[in-house]
Amino acid sequence: MLDGSLDHLLLGALLSACRTQGLLRRRGRQRTDSTHVLGVLRLLNRLEQVAETMRAALDALADAAPDWLQVHTPPEWFERYGRRVEEYRLPQGREAREAFARQVGEDGMRLLADLAAPEAPPTLRDLPAVEVLRRTWVQQYLVWEGQVRLREPKDQPPAAEQIVSPYEDESRYATKRATSWVGDKVHVTETCDDDLPHLITDVGTTIAPASDVDQLVPIQERLASRQLPPAAHVVDTGYMRTGNLVASQREHQIDLVGPMYDDRQWQAKDPDGFDLAQFQIDWEARIVTCPDGQRSTGWSESCTARQRSQIHVQFAPAACAACPVRAHCTRAKAGPRHLTLRPQAEHEALLAARQRQTTATFKTQYAARAGIEGTLSQGVRAFGLRQTRYRGLAKTHLQHVATATAMNIMRLADWLNQVPRATTRRSHFAALAPAG
Repeated sequence: MLDGSLDHLLLGALLSACRTQGLLRRRGRQRTDSTHVLGVLRLLNRLEQVAETMRAALDALADAAPDWLQVHTPPEWFERYGRRVEEYRLPQGREAREAFARQVGEDGMRLLADLAAPEAPPTLRDLPAVEVLRRTWVQQYLVWEGQVRLREPKDQPPAAEQIVSPYEDESRYATKRATSWVGDKVHVTETCDDDLPHLITDVGTTIAPASDVDQLVPIQERLASRQLPPAAHVVDTGYMRTGNLVASQREHQIDLVGPMYDDRQWQAKDPDGFDLAQFQIDWEARIVTCPDGQRSTGWSESCTARQRSQIHVQFAPAACAACPVRAHCTRAKAGPRHLTLRPQAEHEALLAARQRQTTATFKTQYAARAGIEGTLSQGVRAFGLRQTRYRGLAKTHLQHVATATAMNIMRLADWLNQVPRATTRRSHFAALAPAG
């Protein structure tokens, strides 16, 4: 993330001036969405990546310590790594390619061993290209029965950790619905009060696989630090989580407005089914009462793999087996109904959010989210938001902050010149759809 002082100079100073002039409302409405950002790099297959990583490390060492490197370089390395590695120069056929991969792996391990030797200059081990080589070899290779070989795909680290290029070690591979890319992701937040200019209040740049749901808390913390926390924060489902609902209200008194994911249990889809909302919970007594009046007999707390608290509730097997409405509660041939609950605050926030999103008031509130897509479109089409010009997350974030500042200046100019805001476009056919 960009240094906070530079962020303040570029975007924060402009927002502070707008707040002083009454063009920003401290407790108004804001909305957030994200889009992908393409990195400045050439896409490489695995053989290209490992060989080019080796070449990049050798190039850096040749610049830093040419005499040392000459002593530790076999003659064949000049042919193997002297030019840029490209697919057309790689061997063809499975066996030949596997042999080449093993050879590159052995070369890299030999070079890393030489660098780790006591007589090697210590400064060489700290070169960025050498560190990328070390990390890439851990991710791509293993030693099995004394031989170096490429890891199987299932043995590689997750996408959020995998290096994809020796020249851009912070770019990552990610997929969102039908879109796949290598690069980063940018989260844009803007005001959306009808009587004031719509200004971008926060820009967050993350690695590409970072989930939207984990970015909401940092976004709201940055807004609060600028003294611009919204009263209502409109987001899509990607940012919604019970923990975010609770934290938004508890930490910043922000009403998080967005569609919560639906209950996927069959009981919630069946009109006659007993879903979670129909069970009465006594949190102090740690007792749950089912729609037929039976009380639970078990209550245990645990954590998920992602360290989220959950509660397991169980009913008496005999009571469930004899229940006259069992078919509405469980499809298990034997055994009682089990429930999985979140902590009380999250559970109640979830039920309230699901209830609210069925109302006409919610639909009116959430309709404001559509405008952020227009902002992303403007950023992409007019300012190149989706294509980074720099390598490294910090520099990419700097580009995004500068882009947001430029967009704000344009919007302020339009506001002062009384240029009407563009409205959400609808096709002629869509406009014919009946209301309701």
